[in-house]
Amino acid sequence: MTRRFGRRMVALLLAPLLTGCSIGDVRRPPPDRTAPSSRPTAIEPSPSPPAPAIELRDVRVPVGKGYDRPYVEFVTAEQAYALFSSCPAERDCPAVLYATVDGGRSWRRLVLPRVVAENPQLYAVPGVLALLAEPHGWYTSTDGGRTFAHSTGEQEPVAWRAAQGRFQIDESTGRVVRWDGLRATPLPAQPPVPVPHGVVEARGLLVVAGVDGGKSYAAVSTDRGRTWQRTPVPAPDGEVAVLRPVVGPDGEARLVGWPPDRTGFPALWRYLGRWVAVPAAGHPERADSVVPLTTGRFAVNGPDGAGVVADGRYDRLDWPVAPKHHLTLLVDGTLVGRAPDEVLLATGPVGNRRWVRVVLAPA
Repeated sequence: MTRRFGRRMVALLLAPLLTGCSIGDVRRPPPDRTAPSSRPTAIEPSPSPPAPAIELRDVRVPVGKGYDRPYVEFVTAEQAYALFSSCPAERDCPAVLYATVDGGRSWRRLVLPRVVAENPQLYAVPGVLALLAEPHGWYTSTDGGRTFAHSTGEQEPVAWRAAQGRFQIDESTGRVVRWDGLRATPLPAQPPVPVPHGVVEARGLLVVAGVDGGKSYAAVSTDRGRTWQRTPVPAPDGEVAVLRPVVGPDGEARLVGWPPDRTGFPALWRYLGRWVAVPAAGHPERADSVVPLTTGRFAVNGPDGAGVVADGRYDRLDWPVAPKHHLTLLVDGTLVGRAPDEVLLATGPVGNRRWVRVVLAPA
């Protein structure tokens, strides 16, 4: 589904497990039977580590005839919403909304007005659920979908904008603002970043980054935006058109720089008192999504499958993630791999990662 306002959403962090490399069979030369020796010792091949086990949560819900699979949005590992709105062109499809609070094991239908929209879209963050139903406007809930407030126009509801984070980029002005309750106010001083693309909080720092005229800019503030320090970004190997700050699950600030056509491999940096480029020797030509991991690592997914950038190089990962999955991180540290027909969730500590496949379809 087209995500019309996806660029305004904050998204939020996790530390996935990096599975070990397969050792394979260990072979030794046969013993020299002409020389005296003790009884030969049998050498057993070392087993390869098993692929991650996946729990399947496959649920069918009654929505009426002809509906396609829903768009599913997880807020945490347990809470999610699913919007059924697509059906054959010759039929009108009222939006049907479901919710789960147990990670997709069970779903309940939410009460919505009978809305037939041109391209209904679902957005969800902790505390706020929003449904855009053109030309009818917005339906917003702050109580998990028990009640909805209706507003008209293309501008997102104030409750939704306030839930995107304490510090944001005001897209109408390009300025960094702070939300206090349901009102946004510009910061006392604006960062020395001509065209800011994003702002995050990381270990007591406020970090803003962006690109202007092909040059990357970043700045940090230690006093919540009263003063700023420009922090030079080492030039990447290729061109960067979009530069966004992100926060690793360890609280470390990072930068992810995407090429103009979004079909190449991203440039990566860590903030260690200054911006340090993260090499990725051996990386594939293309990546479609990237998320920060602990200790300066990044997980990457694309046409060549999932991989990790660590210690200056790129290595493949034995994750149950296909090229169709788009990787994101939730506020509770859950890794999400979303595809049109399913959602993968990865939770738990490093060394004991748990994978879940959530499938929801019309009955």
